[in-house]
Formats: sequence, C-alpha cells, structure tokens
Amino acid sequence: MEINSNCITSNNERNADVQPYSLNLNSHEVQVVGKLDVAKIKQLTGVDLPSDLVQMYPGAIKHVQRNHPGIIEQYGHLIPSMISNPDYVGQNPKEKNSVELVKVIGPHLLLAIKLDPSGYIFLSTFFELDNGAYKVQKRLKSKRLVPYI
Repeated sequence: MEINSNCITSNNERNADVQPYSLNLNSHEVQVVGKLDVAKIKQLTGVDLPSDLVQMYPGAIKHVQRNHPGIIEQYGHLIPSMISNPDYVGQNPKEKNSVELVKVIGPHLLLAIKLDPSGYIFLSTFFELDNGAYKVQKRLKSKRLVPYI
C-alpha cells in the first residue's frame, strides 16, 4: 500500500491477481477504484449490475471530504478491498439500483455504489456507520444486508 497526500494505492489483500487501483484525492478525472464480483452480488441481493468496474467521480471525493471529514484520508486505501471483499452486502430499499457494501475494520465503514441509468457503476458515498454494530445487526435482521460469503 502506498499513501501520500494526493494518492492512495492498494493491492487487494485477499486476491493477489486483482489489478491494483489508485485513488487520487486531487484528481479532476473519473477514476476506477475497484472491481465487483457481479455474479456474487446478483446471487446475494438480486441486483443485476451491467459492469464490474466501480468508478469514482471528483464530486464524490469532495462529498466524502465535506460530509464525512477524515474518512477518505484515513480509510481510502481500503476502498478496492471493500469493493472486492466486503463483509456484508445489501441494497438501500429507497434506491433499487444501488448496492451497499459494509466492511468491519474497527469502525463499520459503508460504501454506497449506484448504477447510473446509462449503465456505469459509481461510488456515491463512503462513511462510518454511527452505532455500526447495532445498525449492521438491525440491517441483517431486516435482510437489508446479508453476509458476503
């Protein structure tokens, strides 16, 4: 893993043959930040995604920095592994073309991924779940989340 003030790079910890993805926090370009197992996500959630690549737009980086200070700087290097190997996966019931990925690190981190009507997948937000353990259990009970196994 390489981290500097502008760029966060990570190799997927569990799958050495996965291409490393970088997140440049100052980029004005769309970045590919990870690769989903779309077959597994469809099996677990019923959501049929047309692509396995997750893009992140500069506006999403600004959104996370503004609304969830310090999260992307501290945990941004985990985004590729969160995308490929989350602990839980689910769907926001208010957004049928969305997938939520949750990774338990210490805090419970949530990545929200959405499908654009034109067919690309993008990371819309990244934040720490307040009362994460409770919320994960509640979402598991309601079947909003399922274990990613």
